[in-house]
Amino acid sequence: MHTLVFDIETIPDLELGRRLHGLEGVEDNQVAQIMFARRRAENGTEFLSLEQHRIIAISVAMRTRDTFKIWSLGEPQSSEREIIERFFDGIEKYTPDLISWNGSGFDLPVLHYRALRHGVVAPRYWETGDEDQAFRWNNYLNRFHWRHLDLMDVLSSYQNRGRASLEDISILLGLPGKLGMRGDEVWTHYRDGDLEGIRNYCETDVLNTYLIYLRFELIRGRLAPAQYAQEIARTREYLEAQGKAHFAAYLAAWPPSAEPAA
Repeated sequence: MHTLVFDIETIPDLELGRRLHGLEGVEDNQVAQIMFARRRAENGTEFLSLEQHRIIAISVAMRTRDTFKIWSLGEPQSSEREIIERFFDGIEKYTPDLISWNGSGFDLPVLHYRALRHGVVAPRYWETGDEDQAFRWNNYLNRFHWRHLDLMDVLSSYQNRGRASLEDISILLGLPGKLGMRGDEVWTHYRDGDLEGIRNYCETDVLNTYLIYLRFELIRGRLAPAQYAQEIARTREYLEAQGKAHFAAYLAAWPPSAEPAA
């Protein structure tokens, strides 16, 4: 079985913003600020509607029978189309179980719109049983099927008032939570040319999600306490072996005492 934890980072789709608001010839940051202001006037928040987002990073953690790995798809200079194709190509090749935090409410709808924008073909992802009967009863698209597990949805019992942020649940479990930046700072870092920092930030969000997922597997009895401890040790060993500053910072902020007693 392959398990793929994923997270995306986005910026305003400036091309769309120019078309929506008649802003041809306006410089990028001003277009973004107008998009934020229009949204704030409409909804009281600067968080853009999902079709107005452009993906600049997708980070994943893959757990297979023998391996564990965290990485960001493509290179910092890769096009949006390329990183989306890489995401769906991985599903095509491995048919993994997908794990996310608010993936149903944000990441996957944005991926759908952007795949539609670029014409990215992904038959395995969109399968609902016509070609593979197994997908009739468990596919990526049905809210109550677990081929995609949105931890935020499940842990809140699908209740809006029960939802919590990835940051808050990470801290609840003694995990570091957000490191280096926050989601509403991604546009500023992008303007400053800090794509590597954005990808590193996305990887630590994936790491938080993966560790919450392990704890979830423990409480629902799919991991015995000893197996859970082994998975935590494997994760720590992997992070130590990578020699990357953002993983070292995560380890430094993640005390072993955060784990429940066996």
